[in-house]
Amino acid sequence: MNSILRVIEQLQLNVSTLHDVPESFSSEVYKLTLADGETVYVKIPFNRDKLHREFAILNTLQGVIPVPKVLDIWYGDEHLTGALLLSAIQGAPCTEGIGEQLAFQIGTYHAMMHEVKMPGFGVHTAGGFQQLEDNDWRLYIQRNFEAWKQPCSEVLDAELYARCVRHFDHVFYALPKVDGPCLVHMDFRPGNILVAGDRVAGIIDFESARGGSAEIDFTKVNRYLWQVYPGTRAAYIEGYETVRPMMDLEDVLAFYSFYDAFSAVVWCKSRGMEQNQRFLQESISTLRAIVGE
Repeated sequence: MNSILRVIEQLQLNVSTLHDVPESFSSEVYKLTLADGETVYVKIPFNRDKLHREFAILNTLQGVIPVPKVLDIWYGDEHLTGALLLSAIQGAPCTEGIGEQLAFQIGTYHAMMHEVKMPGFGVHTAGGFQQLEDNDWRLYIQRNFEAWKQPCSEVLDAELYARCVRHFDHVFYALPKVDGPCLVHMDFRPGNILVAGDRVAGIIDFESARGGSAEIDFTKVNRYLWQVYPGTRAAYIEGYETVRPMMDLEDVLAFYSFYDAFSAVVWCKSRGMEQNQRFLQESISTLRAIVGE
């Protein structure tokens, strides 16, 4: 609570009510009602790079797809990473009752986001846009996996870990041609899609967005939308293809479902396995299903 009070002071906000947003898993997010009745959100990112990343991406997407407006920014001090003051979007997270019409819109907006060209494969940081070594997306993916091996070996049982290491090459070299550098969300799932009635009202949470290959952005759509709500995959793809062609998804999903679950184990280890036990077990179960244990 001390952090949000510090931000309110720095941004000179006259606040009537204050509520935290509990479903924010990385950054701190608060919903504020100002004295004049306006509703706004304050986001305090996990680190300073995420602050600059979301600021840059939200400004890039203004007028492209519906996203919050950055009303103000505080660049932080020696105690806090800083904060974004964001406009409120009139809508609720798209977490139930998703039909084909809504899936079509989601696919359309996702494709519009992927049509945004980036200066390279890389991310916005506090020091500016940082391009990947050799501007090579697949090399980046390979090196991530290599870096994750050691922490994963400390969490997974030996047999599962060995199967995962063998499985990587099998699915990695089957991937199609790289599609990018374009803007990828990295956490494109129903919880980050706001809806009002039967329409998409906005897309949120761009703190991990970057210049990447579109292939990485379909895993959570598959897991939390297509596999949960029958008929949504075809409708989503139909909407997506009104903007840009859809790649061959089978090899893409085979690889990135594995890659995403493997990385999630590392995330849980670094952020605390006890408090993230449910997510950890879900990720391990996914790995077991994929590698055939």
